[in-house]
Amino acid sequence: MSLPTADPVATTPSVNSTDKRVMLLKPRGFCAGVVRAVDIVEIALDTFGAPIYVRKEIVHNSYVVNDLAGKGAIFVNELDEVPSGARVIYSAHGVSPAVRENAKSRGLKVIDATCPLVTKVHVEAIKFAKQGYSLVLVGHRDHEEVEGTQGEAPDVTQVVSTVEEVAALVVPDPNKVAYLTQTTLSLDEARYMIEALKKKFPNIVGPHAQDICYATENRQTAVKNVAHGADLVLVVGSRNSSNSNRLVEVSQNLGTNSYLIDKAEDIQPVWLEGVSTVAITAGASAPEILVQEVVAYLQDKGYGSVEEVEVMPENVRFGLPPEIVQAIAAAPKLPVAATV
Repeated sequence: MSLPTADPVATTPSVNSTDKRVMLLKPRGFCAGVVRAVDIVEIALDTFGAPIYVRKEIVHNSYVVNDLAGKGAIFVNELDEVPSGARVIYSAHGVSPAVRENAKSRGLKVIDATCPLVTKVHVEAIKFAKQGYSLVLVGHRDHEEVEGTQGEAPDVTQVVSTVEEVAALVVPDPNKVAYLTQTTLSLDEARYMIEALKKKFPNIVGPHAQDICYATENRQTAVKNVAHGADLVLVVGSRNSSNSNRLVEVSQNLGTNSYLIDKAEDIQPVWLEGVSTVAITAGASAPEILVQEVVAYLQDKGYGSVEEVEVMPENVRFGLPPEIVQAIAAAPKLPVAATV
């Protein structure tokens, strides 16, 4: 990773510190899928040179996207904006088979940065569709991940976002229904929706393991563990980040004020009035440098004590796609310097 980093903020209270304090949640920030996706773009730029085209935002964070754009990545909405024969990277959210076919027909050199946990849901959709199931995909229709998953079996897949939509579902055979979920839903949201589906379709089947990704679950669990002890929860993440928005909702549902911020400058002074304890977390696509800037901002406002609260360890890593592994292997090796 070559994203800029910040020096850790001191965790000991300053001389002028008060009772105001910060709880820095862990795990927070980049998940394995985001690390992998950003690495893929950076390695592609280093190996093949600019420009490298990226379909959609590689991850949903404006800081990350702007940083990569400054290094030569060109972000486009659709493949029609990519010159024929050029190299293009699919975002971590995945794409539909129709997009893959379009890329093939135009001779594009594709590097797939789809998160492996999203790919898992695509594989499940294909499996259930081949077995003759009607598919119900729980998620947000306008999210790129949902668009890609639905595209695997568009003729048999319906997307639902509310319990009311579940109640209105009509399928050819109520005894042959399967469900899948977007990987970045809130755990509570997914549970309510699945309960509603099971009530409507008692014989409905689902994946062997939940589709909500480990990072989404871990960050939500961390918020649930500390929200009761905080007066305010700040979530670092961009507006179009689904998992970041869910963290705000989790806190608010527990009765603790929470706001989504892209950067420290987004904090409104009125939010801090009467607040002695601020908990900070970050969505799975938010870099640590932005978190540390928020901590520094709060320390400047008198929050002298900073405590990192680790709820659970997180050590997941994903391998790089074969296109990148092969490119690295084929790259010219620098001569080894002679030793004296």
